Amino acid sequence: MYILLALIAACGLGVALHFLMPHRELRGVAVTPAIATAVAAVLYTALQWAGVGEQSVWLWLASIGGGLLIAFAVTQTLTMLRVRSDAAAKSALGI
Repeated sequence: MYILLALIAACGLGVALHFLMPHRELRGVAVTPAIATAVAAVLYTALQWAGVGEQSVWLWLASIGGGLLIAFAVTQTLTMLRVRSDAAAKSALGI
């Protein structure tokens, strides 16, 4: 049941991260929170299977913080790919 708290926190912080990152008009509002939530779920589950207890602060920091870090990296990569793609398309069209 505690995994829901980690996923809700990761999703909420993912929404905040979306609005803090530049070029947010180039991606959907759900991309960053979805990535953060999915990664937090995987990390939380993996750490639980590894024997880390729910009372451990490392479980929460790794799942929520790791989810946000990976969501930041993936979102930044996707955004930069979109910027390059748009620039190439504009260049090809002579805009």
